[in-house]
Amino acid sequence: MFAIIQQEFVQNAFLAGTIVSIVAALVGYFVVLRSQAFAGHALSHIGFAGATGAALLGISALSGMFALTLLAALGMGALGERLRGRDVEIGMVLSFALGLGVLFLNLYTNFASETVGVLFGSILSVTRQDVVITLISGVAIVLLLLLFFRPLLFASIDPEVAVTRGVPVRLLSLLFLLLLAITVSVTVQIVGVLLVFALLIVPAAAAQRLTHAPASALLLSVLFALTITWSGLLLTIVGHWPASFYIAALSALIYFIALGINRVRDARVPHVYRTPPCPSKNCGETLSASSV
Repeated sequence: MFAIIQQEFVQNAFLAGTIVSIVAALVGYFVVLRSQAFAGHALSHIGFAGATGAALLGISALSGMFALTLLAALGMGALGERLRGRDVEIGMVLSFALGLGVLFLNLYTNFASETVGVLFGSILSVTRQDVVITLISGVAIVLLLLLFFRPLLFASIDPEVAVTRGVPVRLLSLLFLLLLAITVSVTVQIVGVLLVFALLIVPAAAAQRLTHAPASALLLSVLFALTITWSGLLLTIVGHWPASFYIAALSALIYFIALGINRVRDARVPHVYRTPPCPSKNCGETLSASSV
């Protein structure tokens, strides 16, 4: 195992996985908080069309995903608050993007082998150049999140009150969708289009099952994401199954454990005390007098 870990492609996988896990966990917290999980899923499928379309143009798949997901994020941002409740429209865009991806793949059949990596992830084939691009993108996303963390948190929890306080909710929504598009494009390299929820949504959802404090939830989300990615890579080295399978299985396991802990904790919460029935005939008069 130690000899394998010293290989450059394994080191690249751990580096890229670490960066993506941290970024996806931080962005995923706001995705869950803002109820935009389906929008993130749609962006991942739009990224598939961008990756296959990039093959026709002779450019890298990551560049194609960046371009098309950013355009899609701008379109979603133009809807503003109307994005909520637009599951049908987003689903139509999602299916159309998959159709475009299949069309581009049919026009350029030499990309078929790489398409498997785009759909299901290819973390062990990440190059050092991909790691550099991922690092630059990750640092930019984290810095932007830190820059408008407080107003974004305020607008995510209570957008109506945020508007009355002068918070630019519409602009924050657009900026966040752009950050989400970049995060999705980078995360696709690790778990693929079909399993992007494993790192983007599940760690944050599990963290919010355990705590409602933003700082604690963000920390737990990052810890869960790192645990899932590192454990998945180690199991891939030891075993013979793909890393995306281990990552998806571990993410589901962590979520169900968090869900079980949440239910056990809720069951232990004492019930609200209720006044026992009064056997006296003058109960109503007694209660009225006591309330007065």
